[in-house]
Amino acid sequence: MNIKNKQFYYLGIDIGSSSVKVALINTHTGQKIASLHEPPNEMSILSFHKDWAEQDPNMWWRHCCKAIRRIIKEANIVASKIIGIGISYQMHGLVIIDKQGEPLRDSIIWCDSRAVDIGNKAFRQLGEKRCMDHLLNSPGNFTASKLKWVRDHEPKIYDKIYKFMLPGDFIAYKLTGYIKTTKNGLSEGILWDYKHESTANWLLDYFSIDTNLTPETVENFTNQGETNKKASEETGLPIGIPITYRAGDQPNNALSLNVFNHGEVAASGGTSGVIYAVSDKIKTKESSRINHFAHVNYKKEKPVVGKLLCINGAGIQYRWLRNHSVENSYKNMNKKASKIPIGSDGVAVIPFGNGAERMLNNKNVGTQFCNLNLNKHSHSHLFRAALEGIAFSFVYGMEVLKNDNAAIDVIRAGNDNLFRSEIFANTVATLIGHEVEIYNTTGAIGAARAAGLIDGDFEKFGKNIIRNDHLRTYKPINNKEPYQEAYNIWKTELENIIKYK
Repeated sequence: MNIKNKQFYYLGIDIGSSSVKVALINTHTGQKIASLHEPPNEMSILSFHKDWAEQDPNMWWRHCCKAIRRIIKEANIVASKIIGIGISYQMHGLVIIDKQGEPLRDSIIWCDSRAVDIGNKAFRQLGEKRCMDHLLNSPGNFTASKLKWVRDHEPKIYDKIYKFMLPGDFIAYKLTGYIKTTKNGLSEGILWDYKHESTANWLLDYFSIDTNLTPETVENFTNQGETNKKASEETGLPIGIPITYRAGDQPNNALSLNVFNHGEVAASGGTSGVIYAVSDKIKTKESSRINHFAHVNYKKEKPVVGKLLCINGAGIQYRWLRNHSVENSYKNMNKKASKIPIGSDGVAVIPFGNGAERMLNNKNVGTQFCNLNLNKHSHSHLFRAALEGIAFSFVYGMEVLKNDNAAIDVIRAGNDNLFRSEIFANTVATLIGHEVEIYNTTGAIGAARAAGLIDGDFEKFGKNIIRNDHLRTYKPINNKEPYQEAYNIWKTELENIIKYK
């Protein structure tokens, strides 16, 4: 099909735990045509017990159908001009279906922690070295361990399972009727053996899980099935549109930011922070602080992994200050913070007040305001110290990553709350000594563009992103000394808290 001089579109679908996002992009230019989400308010998460989190997979599908119909109508396009679909989805979840393709129970989603002890026990009994050499992770609280929980606690349901899958696999199945997954998806569930380049059946055997429950594995960028008659009736899409891409939300976010190579880092700074460093070093010495997943461009002949580090206490710290201070907008807070010198006149904010931090070895140190002088310091000092403290936590996380064979050559981030702040972005750029590039994109837009990557031209893909989405670049400040001094004070305070907590 010659699409160069004609108006065709790719559709991107992003299945989050809050909403389903969809986007349309022009196949030739890569420009966004439209984007929207369903439902208007956040989707519900069921929590029957402490630390449980479940969602109905059919709820995702219903919102998916509604969002697709809406975007076709609101963008005023002819649906037959959509020639490819890309899917992004919330990672680590478990969906189990029977032979009729119906979910046997609600999905146990990414933030559910019921299987922690199962994964930890497996890590001990199988051996740390074996797990780290072959899986690059502890089985932890991921999909395989969640499936083991179902086997142990819901045996009647387990006996009815035809296949298990990840959330994105389920949406792909609803669109095509084919039950498939990817090696990237298996790596999310800690079911990919990097040494043997195959499904880690030995882990399933340890869990006494039938290996036949694993779906067929397909490549990330290939025809993974085409929309069928039933999906056409429910979504308004024509029959025969191929799904040519699927990936978990964090690898997909990296793809959306043109992060494919060793030394490139994708970062996000919302309620929590995420640092996702791409590396060609297929080894690790971090068993708990960093997770490793096959990146979207992972190949046997050129293995590339994403090293994922989460920071729970990020934007939530700044939001708390906004909600409990004299200012009611981030803009005003940033303006006041800018009038305070680097280092906030000695005030240090430790921003970890959103539960235990994995990068601190699962310690819950809380939020700490250090060196506060009631005769000297003001709200403005707290605003700046909070922004600096969150930035310092990102730098601290990058030190952990660099100590685990990652390189930090450039950071690319979306235009979200924290990265809109010059103080935050300049602090990060200066301390790591590399540029921070800001892009105006979303996971759904990235997934839509990735639908066209079946040709494997990542260089062309990256140039498209730069042309369409690049907003600005923060460069390291020449005079690094005051930033380094402030970071050293902050780090000393943190290490003292960790030592005596």
